[in-house]
Amino acid sequence: MIKIGVVGGTGYTGVELLRLLARHPEAQLTAITSRGEAGMPVADMFPSLRGRVDLRFVTPADAELERCDVVFFATPNGIAMQQAQALVAAGVRVIDFAADFRIRDLTEWQKWYGMEHAAPELVAEAVYGLPERNREQIRNARVLANPGCYPTAVQLGLLPLIEAGVVDLSHLVADAKSGVSGAGRKAEVHTLFSEAADSFKAYGASGHRHLPEIRQGLVQAAGGEVGLTFVPHLVPMIRGIHATLYARLLKDVDVQALFEDRYRGEPFVDVLPAGSHPETRSVRASNLCRIAVHRPQGGDVVVVLSVIDNLMKGAAGQAVQNMNIMFGLDEMLGLDLVPVSP
Repeated sequence: MIKIGVVGGTGYTGVELLRLLARHPEAQLTAITSRGEAGMPVADMFPSLRGRVDLRFVTPADAELERCDVVFFATPNGIAMQQAQALVAAGVRVIDFAADFRIRDLTEWQKWYGMEHAAPELVAEAVYGLPERNREQIRNARVLANPGCYPTAVQLGLLPLIEAGVVDLSHLVADAKSGVSGAGRKAEVHTLFSEAADSFKAYGASGHRHLPEIRQGLVQAAGGEVGLTFVPHLVPMIRGIHATLYARLLKDVDVQALFEDRYRGEPFVDVLPAGSHPETRSVRASNLCRIAVHRPQGGDVVVVLSVIDNLMKGAAGQAVQNMNIMFGLDEMLGLDLVPVSP
């Protein structure tokens, strides 16, 4: 059994992680931390876990995380980097949901996240946890940077085109929409029901924190610079991401076959039949990314539609997928979930 600690188990990604680990046959939850809720039974905060998780929240100081095999940080940016060094030194593997170890250029990271990095030496060795791109490196990772939700949907949608060298890299467009759970489980005016319902808006159009993460992944795939325009939107639903991606083809290619070949054998990427339009509800509560690819009017613009559940393939599900790879388990263990409908 894998002894697991969870730092920050009170947010949406935290409870989604607990839901997955509670049914994972090789997972043994040993500590779930929360400074504010220490002493409270986890199932009192999340009744959905009643009968599944019998632990109480504990303070980080009382969690004895160094006795775990792996520690998940389902915390805001800037937390994991403060604690990861001591854990790695104790032989514990770290999986961080936040952005602390995603961006290799520390100057770029500090520009977007507004703080000095506390563990730059770990950034250099951290592995970016997109299994469909970095599976072999993930196997031996001590520090795993779990990708962001938007970056997962966008990269999976664009990678086949970029790797094949068939699109103009100077002008890629990612138009993405997310449900309100992507903002986290905190009280903010813009995510109140009466503010978000019956409305639709873009945000971060002049620059969003996920832009450098997406661009870094695409640059690595391309082996050179890319020009990317990324605009996120907030839609009045709880969970789900829909990314509509645009690129100009440089050569005539069967894009349907290209995507099917690239993701053949990938357990969590489903390339839909030609002409399909995936819906976010088709992946709800699952670790799937569903993709459809189009060439409108047979022209030179390719349109990719990529949908994921932001709390699953965009966070907790992908983190468990990465844990499975890191510990030599079947990649689908604990994740063979049928999406919820309606």
